[in-house]
Amino acid sequence: MMLIWFLPLFLLLLMIGLPVFFGLLAAPGALLFLNGQERDITLLYRNLYNGMDSFPLMAIPFFMLAGELMNRGGITARLVEFSQALMGHLRGGLAHVNVLSSMLFAGLSGSAVADTSALGSMLVPAMEKQGYTRRFAAAITAASSVIGPIIPPSGIMIIYAYVMGESVAALFLAGIVPGVLIGAGLMLMVKYMADRYDFPVASERYTWRQRGHAGLKAFFPLLTPVIILGGILGGVFTPTEAAAVAVAYALFIGLFVIRTLTFRDLPDVLTRAGLTSSVVLLLVGAAMSFKTVVSLSHAPEQLAAFILTLTENPLLLLFLINLLLFVVGMFLDAGPAIIILGPILGPVFISLGVEPIHFAIIMCVNLTVGLATPPMGLVLFVAASVSRERVTTIARAILPFLAVEVLVILLITFVPALSLTVPRLTGFLK
Repeated sequence: MMLIWFLPLFLLLLMIGLPVFFGLLAAPGALLFLNGQERDITLLYRNLYNGMDSFPLMAIPFFMLAGELMNRGGITARLVEFSQALMGHLRGGLAHVNVLSSMLFAGLSGSAVADTSALGSMLVPAMEKQGYTRRFAAAITAASSVIGPIIPPSGIMIIYAYVMGESVAALFLAGIVPGVLIGAGLMLMVKYMADRYDFPVASERYTWRQRGHAGLKAFFPLLTPVIILGGILGGVFTPTEAAAVAVAYALFIGLFVIRTLTFRDLPDVLTRAGLTSSVVLLLVGAAMSFKTVVSLSHAPEQLAAFILTLTENPLLLLFLINLLLFVVGMFLDAGPAIIILGPILGPVFISLGVEPIHFAIIMCVNLTVGLATPPMGLVLFVAASVSRERVTTIARAILPFLAVEVLVILLITFVPALSLTVPRLTGFLK
């Protein structure tokens, strides 16, 4: 029974400032020692390496490297120019451009932080110049950046698939409609605010020829998600091989096609991607060790029994779990939260008849939105850094957009077809 205290102890260690990686190992390790299970401590730390020694997980560093190459190669500017050609003539044009650019960038990087950093440094000053307040510009950048890990490719979906034994391809496909819904919802909110507060028009309406020219400049970058998803769906390569192909493609177009990347840039790009990847992989390894103690403690079974004492109505339980995930997302990054809570909550809801991929999308989208939720949302701090605006003022300005994202979470929770139709149509789900 003592092992059930691993989660409260872990949370206590986080509150006193211990990094997540060390907390994931120290909390279960200490309890195993106190419980006289020294042999299981060896298993715990052996699983740290075994958890990282995985072919599917190699997709994470490759996708991160592809995102870094795209970013350094000036791809962001081409996506923004293409978005402006399509939507710049609307009232609140640059805010619409911000959202559309995030949706396009999501297909390249799969990272909310990369999205906020790359687009924020370009669009926040431009929006401020056109008369938007800096806090609004930072807020819409942070709110739209959460689309990054939802539209494929997605680092957190790879992590979820690995930890929970689900199909990466099915998860990628299930994220398409929710990602588009969040983008469309944010644009509707921008339109409402633009009409109410008389936002400026970004530019004159582009001619079709100008749009074609902007589309041509963005053509090669926009082929990246097509190659990734097309290759996976066509059975040409696995998600991990797709990530390696994305790196080769990003390198080729950056160096030889659009020539915005130089060989001199590569050492810094590789270093940044390596550091970011090492953090994620260490967390995944520690999480697999953490998962060992979860199974030894029988926490999922006890949690299931407790949840069923509240209500046996799956719809009400899904609503309650959304509340829990939303609160967790306020304090914990999406990756660690999925790693910690996935093995505990997933089996409970699957046993209640919830489709595994459906629950995966509910969890991934909810915790991704948490990245933009005060007080500890990571992209809020990145947006504050890029815009030089206080986190508290951005947090207030982002509330209307968060309301839209919460509404989308409820939609995909109670209308499973929104996330499950695409994987079913493509044969990745029965």
